[in-house]
Amino acid sequence: MDINDFFNHVEKRLPIVPASEIYDFMVKICHETMRITSEINRSYHTPEELCQLMSQLTGEKVDPSFSMFPPFYTDFGRNIHLGKNVFINSGCCFQDQGGITIGDGALIGHHVVLATLNHDLSPDRRAHVIPAPIVIGKKVWIGAHATVLQGVTVGDNAVIAAGAVVTRDVPSNTVVAGVPARIVKTIEPDAQERMVPVPEKILSDDSDYPSTCK
Repeated sequence: MDINDFFNHVEKRLPIVPASEIYDFMVKICHETMRITSEINRSYHTPEELCQLMSQLTGEKVDPSFSMFPPFYTDFGRNIHLGKNVFINSGCCFQDQGGITIGDGALIGHHVVLATLNHDLSPDRRAHVIPAPIVIGKKVWIGAHATVLQGVTVGDNAVIAAGAVVTRDVPSNTVVAGVPARIVKTIEPDAQERMVPVPEKILSDDSDYPSTCK
């Protein structure tokens, strides 16, 4: 079993069963990832040092334009793929066994969770984990404390409001908000708005939706 075997398995979205060869391999990588994330989070690092550590973590060269404010947490690390000019704010948690791809210019807010694993609903198979990838497009902005669940693709230029829980694909050039997240606005070309208000009709339908993206 090597990393390519693991990638082939999760690309097919096959379950990862405890005590199996692939499960044991995953746990081995997770322990190596704990070592690297502990190094990232334990003290100050220059931007260049952070790029080097993230390259070790992901197993591929991270572009020098990447920036991040630690702490940063991830279960696996080796299935994270970062574009150019990506920014990750502090406290983010990436569960990346199923694959996380983040496009050029994406902005990831404080304490964002990207979760690529699910569990079987059957109690007898509850410990089985089922992978599916998350794809974040170019120039996406994900607000603080948002959660994106497995199998979701977020289109280019989309905005995910603070605190949203995204359970389905997000079209390009849209704003989504709420739990579960739904479209509340379309982003016009060359929009110059700094704050993104939720339409009054949406607020009157469900006051739980936030009125701005942060």
